[in-house]
Amino acid sequence: MSNPQGIPSVDLSEFLSGDKKAQQKFIDELGAAYEGIGFVAVKNHGISQELIDELYDQMKIFFGQDEAIKNKYNIPGIGGQRGYTPFGTEHAKGKTAGDLKEFWHFGQFVEDNDPIGEQYPENVSVEEQPEFLKVGKASYKAFEDAGRHLLRAIALHLGLEETYFNEHIHNGNSILRPIHYPPITGEIEEGAVRAGEHEDINLITLLVGASADGLQVLNKQNEWVSVTSIEDHIVVNVGDMLQRLTNNKLKSTTHRVINPSKENLGTSRYSVPFFLHPRSDMRLDCLPSCIDEENPKAYEDITAGEYLMQRLREIGLIK
Repeated sequence: MSNPQGIPSVDLSEFLSGDKKAQQKFIDELGAAYEGIGFVAVKNHGISQELIDELYDQMKIFFGQDEAIKNKYNIPGIGGQRGYTPFGTEHAKGKTAGDLKEFWHFGQFVEDNDPIGEQYPENVSVEEQPEFLKVGKASYKAFEDAGRHLLRAIALHLGLEETYFNEHIHNGNSILRPIHYPPITGEIEEGAVRAGEHEDINLITLLVGASADGLQVLNKQNEWVSVTSIEDHIVVNVGDMLQRLTNNKLKSTTHRVINPSKENLGTSRYSVPFFLHPRSDMRLDCLPSCIDEENPKAYEDITAGEYLMQRLREIGLIK
């Protein structure tokens, strides 16, 4: 089923129902969407509205603080992996104008003595706002659970074991990114937009709500399709790591956040993507089942960690 914007809508409760027919319907619909436009809207995703509302409340409090307070949490030397990244720091690959946004990063919470915890920076606590980290952690776990279920369905669509991704995403390098696109006042650099056209780096991205319009997806006809937040749904798209693993069978679709119309220039926009990353040692070598005469192997062998570093340099988060 499609919603009015042409982004297919699927119901995760079908996959979790235990009914084989309903599960297969979900797998088929998700697979078709990801081989087509690369984006899908998911309902019954298990992330409570109450938690989403709490996260938005906490974001608005943090981004409303004075610059001096926010900049206390801009941690040097870690490429923005945790804490605060100021306005205009990140840019789209191949662009020089900084995106018109500021954001915060929550990362993995390793709680089982897994040695991988030593590879990750600590999450950052805001002394003026102790609830931010608490709500961030609860949200991170809820997104991670939803993402795990979706990857189980993706594995089955690809003819893999249902649990194929589980070991790779356990304590993976995922990022929850609350974003604030401030009101646009005065002159802006030529070519600067809220988020330049780009593809995501990770396996899949789960996006909850957005307080204003602006997200657009490039479809197969090379047309920009607007995606507004759909009540009770999250939007989930394929990232470049999954496209690479599947030798382009699943599509990592170009998307952007455009600047608002003149009458809305004075308004903020907030959104929260969860970038679901595997552990850095996961291999992204193209799956043999996705390679044939018509689709020869398109990518060199690489690990997720090597690929991530390459891409972070391209977008300016690591120099």
